[in-house]
Amino acid sequence: MGDRLADLATVADRLETEPWWKDAVFYQIYPRSFADSNGDGVGDLGGVRDKLGYLELLGIDAIWLSPVMRSPMADHGYDVSDPRAIDPLFGDLDVMDALIEEAHARDIKVTMDLVPNHTSDQHPWFVAALAAAPGSPERARYIFRDGTGPDGGEPPNNWPSIFGGPAWTRVRESDGSLGQWYLHIFTAEQPDLNWDNPEVFEDLTKTLRFWLDRGVDGFRIDVAHGMAKPAGLPDMNLELNALMRNDDDDPRFNNDAVHTIHRGIRKVMDEYEHSTTVGEIWVQDNEKFSEYIRPDELHLGFNFRLAEAAFDAVAIRDAVSNSLDAVSRVDGTPTWTLSNHDVVREVTRYGGGKRGTARARAMILLELALPGAVFVYNGAELGLPNADLPDSALQDPVWERSDHTERGRDGCRVPLPWEGSTPPFGFSTSADTWLPMPAEWASLTVEEQLEDVDSMLSLYRSAFELRALRPEFAGPGLDWYGSPPGCLAFRRRGGLICALNATDVPIPLPPGELLMSSAPVVDGQLPADAAAWLV
Repeated sequence: MGDRLADLATVADRLETEPWWKDAVFYQIYPRSFADSNGDGVGDLGGVRDKLGYLELLGIDAIWLSPVMRSPMADHGYDVSDPRAIDPLFGDLDVMDALIEEAHARDIKVTMDLVPNHTSDQHPWFVAALAAAPGSPERARYIFRDGTGPDGGEPPNNWPSIFGGPAWTRVRESDGSLGQWYLHIFTAEQPDLNWDNPEVFEDLTKTLRFWLDRGVDGFRIDVAHGMAKPAGLPDMNLELNALMRNDDDDPRFNNDAVHTIHRGIRKVMDEYEHSTTVGEIWVQDNEKFSEYIRPDELHLGFNFRLAEAAFDAVAIRDAVSNSLDAVSRVDGTPTWTLSNHDVVREVTRYGGGKRGTARARAMILLELALPGAVFVYNGAELGLPNADLPDSALQDPVWERSDHTERGRDGCRVPLPWEGSTPPFGFSTSADTWLPMPAEWASLTVEEQLEDVDSMLSLYRSAFELRALRPEFAGPGLDWYGSPPGCLAFRRRGGLICALNATDVPIPLPPGELLMSSAPVVDGQLPADAAAWLV
């Protein structure tokens, strides 16, 4: 008993001295798909509020809400028409305020998406820009340019949209003639802001303070490596262009001036004690990545290496090593994620079926054993696979803009199954959910898994609890163990050992007392596609 109390005291001391976000478990809520409180088939903030008890039981530290700001929903909320209002689809400011208050009462922080790279084409600023003349102050808030070629009929440069098609759209001027072009790295309904214009940053500071003053604990910054554009907007090399991807030499992203923007954001955040930012940073080079999380920029930066790694010991070790190297250059905090609203769910990504599930169970133990902050996408704790949706159900703009060659991200955005044996599984009182729910998810509902000690949900709950309470998870670094081919093992400085068997046959466990495993250990042998914690 004395040793246990000493362990808890050690953990308490660590929590008091470190910012809360340094080792937090963030739970990403895709609001459309989490829980529907009003029966319209679309999840909302009332649904999130109703499920706070579940989130407390799960054991997470913070929620990250994907966009709930006012939006025409051309890209499901990432096209914001009013950044200081809640879209009626999700509720209103009163519901948001109540959600924040009740989450805090349960010791759950609330972070929300911020979309600074672009606005909706229905934002008042852009409406004014279309009505104004070329060279006007209204157009100077966005990136308008004259076209090239005869009569300006060609785009200003060769940039493609991340979602497919050109990144430029030509407008009709007030006299009805074809006129200038505007830049949109994403859909045409998402015009890019001109961050060289001080009005743009001034407006963002209003948005930051609006939500922070309401009690929001921080922001996930969408496209945090975007915003700044290179002088002259030069053409890009299209040889490596791909939908939903960019490389480190892509002039659309990762321009040096973006760091000035982040330093400005950090100054505002520092006015609010304990607030945090995490940036979506699709940058591979470790040195360039580290620049985003310097002490005067972002608190955290999403590193997607682990989500992109195959279930292979060499690939996973490389992802972990590079992630740790990137943050160590600036004494930063690593972040880890296996999935989100843009990524194929891990069960499917690792092979699907029983094997994909076994590997997903192993990988959550590996992820939680690593130092730093962890981000879990809603439904991962249920072991949900990607849903195989009919073409007629697809809504992602990628589907239309790619001329139906890319199915997009809808398969990982299907609503969560809560209870019952048939769709909509308690997600809504309406069977007409915004994306159809697979009937075969009956065995994956929260209700089915809560009392099953061997379920994915029980694995997550137990793992979260151990990670929060055990002192062996302390310390910023790790040391690699020798391990059989196709396997890996590391030791946290606090004493935790994590072993992963990515082979097809059982392997002996490293020495130590078994704390937890993703599959039953028999005679000291860790099964194939499994992971274990030892102390």
